[in-house]
Amino acid sequence: MTFRRMKWIARAAVATLAMALTLGIAAPAAAEMGTAVIPKQIIYPGEEISAGVVEEVEVTNPKLAGEYARSINEVTGMVSTRTLLPGRTILLSGLRAPYAVRRGSSVRLGFNIGSMTISAAGTPLQDASIGDIVRVRNNDSGIIVSGTVMADGTIQVMSR
Repeated sequence: MTFRRMKWIARAAVATLAMALTLGIAAPAAAEMGTAVIPKQIIYPGEEISAGVVEEVEVTNPKLAGEYARSINEVTGMVSTRTLLPGRTILLSGLRAPYAVRRGSSVRLGFNIGSMTISAAGTPLQDASIGDIVRVRNNDSGIIVSGTVMADGTIQVMSR
């Protein structure tokens, strides 16, 4: 009887040790996966994403791949280019920066040569974000020029 009891205690000890090792290895693996950002409601294309419509959740699927948003700061202020469903991760490829200039609006054109600066009014022919190259019609001459959208909403005209 003593041997059977010892055998049972040995098996229980081995099982407990195996469980502890499994949990010890699995816990850091789960912690390394990090977080993902998911919508709380449906977000349609063209809608700007605010912090109130998304939440951060722990990633539990080890097979989750791709460039998905890991922080709410990555998506706040961005505009969706596709429908985002609740509970699904938000791919960064499905987001874009908001437009700084809108087609048909009035903008200021700027052109610099050395210390000389020329400024004029213009109308963008397409929507564009900061840093995009956009075609603009000069309101005074009617000539179409290309320029880069600046952070203040002006367009820096490129020289030929």
